[in-house]
Amino acid sequence: MTKLWGGRFSKRTHPLVEEFTKSIHFDQKLAEYDVLGSLAHIIILKKAGLLTLKEHEQLAKALKEIYNGIQDGSFFKNLNYSFEDIHSYIQHLVEKKAPKAALKLHTCRSRNDQVVFDIKVYCINNISLTQQLLKTFIEILRKLAEKNMGTYLPGYTHLQHAIPIALIEYFYTYHTMLARDFKRLNNAYDNINLTMGAGALAGTFIQSQKYNQAAKIELTGKGIQASDSSIDAVSDRDFVIETLSALAIIGMHLSRLAEDMILWSTKEFDFIDIDEAFCTGSSLMPQKKNPDVFELVRGYSGRLYGNLVNVLVMMKGLPLSYNRDMQLDKEPLFDSFKIVQDELKVLTELFKNVKFKKENIEKQLNDETLYATDMVDYLVQNKVAFKEAHTIIGKLIRYKLQNKKDILKMSTDELNSFHPLLTPTIVKKIIDPEYSVKSKKSVKRRVLK
Repeated sequence: MTKLWGGRFSKRTHPLVEEFTKSIHFDQKLAEYDVLGSLAHIIILKKAGLLTLKEHEQLAKALKEIYNGIQDGSFFKNLNYSFEDIHSYIQHLVEKKAPKAALKLHTCRSRNDQVVFDIKVYCINNISLTQQLLKTFIEILRKLAEKNMGTYLPGYTHLQHAIPIALIEYFYTYHTMLARDFKRLNNAYDNINLTMGAGALAGTFIQSQKYNQAAKIELTGKGIQASDSSIDAVSDRDFVIETLSALAIIGMHLSRLAEDMILWSTKEFDFIDIDEAFCTGSSLMPQKKNPDVFELVRGYSGRLYGNLVNVLVMMKGLPLSYNRDMQLDKEPLFDSFKIVQDELKVLTELFKNVKFKKENIEKQLNDETLYATDMVDYLVQNKVAFKEAHTIIGKLIRYKLQNKKDILKMSTDELNSFHPLLTPTIVKKIIDPEYSVKSKKSVKRRVLK
């Protein structure tokens, strides 16, 4: 078996250590990026005069053959899990294809530097993919909002009726949250610098300018350069933590949206109907239609938080520079990307067919207490001090509840007993969701883009 080390050792690695330390079962996800990094590395070696043109051609051919196998899936079908990690396995394959030239492949390179490069390219590509999925999901919410333009529903604070809102305003809230998430991913992306040449931690004897090259060979839109700090290059995992943080916040936002949908789908709310294709039933109760997708989105937020805390705690006490603990950053990172990407994919399809039960929503909008703030505003606009207006309407609501009487059915005398400005005509105008929403001038009327 190919190892990238071993000359100093006289004993074979104990089988328990082999099993305990190997990472190929999860770092195989980096195979594509490891090959691309090696293609970039051999260009640097050629520029530095450490590879002949022929050796470079042999290595490039071998690496491209491996890359093609990764793309068509044959690489993973034949993957040998007995190797320590994906890097040593790829080295083994290169040695089989170009035996002599492969002996120079690891010149001026440490796995410390190699691994972090691979993870950075992985992050760059998956951040871009996640952003594309976010855009698509935001577009679906926009279409759903436009389809239900002119729909109003109760707004809630403390999960109690508060004041009417427009449905489009509700969706604009999540549009705004997800737009911030997009920016957070941008920030994580911008903070990732593709560097080579750190070696194990102290740099290499190749001149720094030879590491500078455009991002060709299908890497990313970013160029490669020598690191400003070789120690930081191999010991930094800030970019992983920033990415995990952004993904955890996306998960939190999707979880809040899911919780609303779960509530709205209950018989108690009955605001929406979720397509049966995205629900499950009960093995015992034949009537059940359960919103399992939303429940799992809500549940996965805990795992996203755990992945972030996992890496934060792992990093908190590490001395400079690289430590093997850092091997444990990959599974949380891979897991978080998969969770968020899978959530965005399934929610995009689910929300295409969410239907709003407008008759049931309108029944909730008949709750006259929803318009208490609007009545206070009316009095304030007619020169009544806010505190006094607040008290007046509070007493009106108490009278309504104690006497079980609709405000809209109160006589002029009854309304005047609270304040002369309150009349049947006025309260009829005010107790209306469209009037309530449109009376809020500080809020721009939303158009989702």
